Amino acid sequence: MTGNSTLTPDEAWRLMSEGNRRFVAGTPQHPNQDVGKRHELVDGQAPMATLFGCSDSRLAAEIIFDKGLGDLFVVRNAGQVIGESIVASLEYAVAVLGVPLIVVLAHDSCGAVRAAIDGTAIDAAPLPPHIWKLVAPIVPAARKVLSEQGGSTVADIDPELVGQEHLRNTVHDLLQSSELIAQAVAEGRLGIVGANYRLNEGTAVPVVTAGLGDLP
Repeated sequence: MTGNSTLTPDEAWRLMSEGNRRFVAGTPQHPNQDVGKRHELVDGQAPMATLFGCSDSRLAAEIIFDKGLGDLFVVRNAGQVIGESIVASLEYAVAVLGVPLIVVLAHDSCGAVRAAIDGTAIDAAPLPPHIWKLVAPIVPAARKVLSEQGGSTVADIDPELVGQEHLRNTVHDLLQSSELIAQAVAEGRLGIVGANYRLNEGTAVPVVTAGLGDLP
């Protein structure tokens, strides 16, 4: 195993949090973005973390966390929905690259969450089949929020609560889908942070964690 195995999961999250705070404050350092670093990485990589996030153009991982080339192993799809290729990519990061941290990054005003919510309506217009297949795993979160809120229509569903519920489900599904990742968490080699990115403030706020101590 290669990678940043010298970092603990808590240390890796601390570095991610510090970068996010610099981004929010408008004082980014833009590390590891020069020609020298590019040349240094030709023969290999040792990322400090893996980020599995939504494909939304407003979630540029290295910018949000003030990181550079070789710092993050990034996997993305619309709505950060678990699938076979996603799990395989995350397992590669853990087993081969030795990352100590997986950050699952959701965000407010998510189009995939909105599509899943709208898709719960009885009279909902059908989505193209591939899009529906992608967002369908988010629908249970929408239905749970609707039930808990005592609502009866799509208009009663709070998208922010759905996004947070889906984020918790995503972390749970990842641990259930991958024995390799679950074992790494159990052994203390890996931590997972499910965080929600607030578009206006720029903050990445933890919602659910596994394998970490008290977060900064």
